[in-house]
Amino acid sequence: MHLPVMLNEVLDFLDLKSGDTVLDATLGGGGHSKEMLKKITPGGMLLAMDADPAAIDRARENFKDFTGSFKLVNSNFRRLGEALDREGIDKVDAALFDIGISSYQMDEGARGFSIKNPGPLDMRMDPGQKISAKDLVNRLREEELSDIIKDLGEERFHRRIARAIVERRREKKIETTDDLASVICRAVGGRRGKLDPATRTFQAIRIAVNDELGALRGALEQIVDRLKTGGRVAVISFHSLEDRIVKNKFKEYSAGGFIKILTKKPVRPTDAESTDNPRSRSGRLRVAERI
Repeated sequence: MHLPVMLNEVLDFLDLKSGDTVLDATLGGGGHSKEMLKKITPGGMLLAMDADPAAIDRARENFKDFTGSFKLVNSNFRRLGEALDREGIDKVDAALFDIGISSYQMDEGARGFSIKNPGPLDMRMDPGQKISAKDLVNRLREEELSDIIKDLGEERFHRRIARAIVERRREKKIETTDDLASVICRAVGGRRGKLDPATRTFQAIRIAVNDELGALRGALEQIVDRLKTGGRVAVISFHSLEDRIVKNKFKEYSAGGFIKILTKKPVRPTDAESTDNPRSRSGRLRVAERI
């Protein structure tokens, strides 16, 4: 089940009204988009983007009540400028980025994102993309794997895990999420605390496969110029690497006199939301306004 993270907080900060033009750069399950459509109609327009064609197909069905008030674009948000230009939209009143993977992607084992739902080692947000997690895990040198797991997963046992992966693939290719999880578990000695020992490595490989941090930087560099004066951008991130990029980009544009930061510290989910939707717990919301 898809539950949009910090929905009330996002809507409060974006302060949407009838007739507004809004960009949802990360459509995902469509929860945020649907509620934004309710705020901007009649007269408004939502442009929703997602690299995953399945997200576009779901939204086309779920948004039928708002026909004529939304446009759907199957593209990575790093190309948001192209998408806006193609749809004849110069500037928007608000933009939302909900970074990371959706519940649908996590819950579908065939997509290969999850430790809990066995499937092929894939992790591509865009299934048409050439390079998958299986390619990285089975082709990269030990040093390259170690660097990815350290830098993108912040995993202390990165060398040990990379060595174990290379040793295992000499015998047989690592082709499924179960294969990779078991290699990691043996390398680090099993679960310690609440976090599955493979969590950080899976995160690192997913980020590398989809170049998520590069896409985020590129999107944030474009969105400021596409906001109307007084327009707001909200970004929800789920781990420190993403949040650091958002924080630093906002500081950079604030120092340049382009935006005003509305969240001195990131807004976190309420205790009630964290209980109802455990996947929201690590969420951090930052918001800025174009000046």
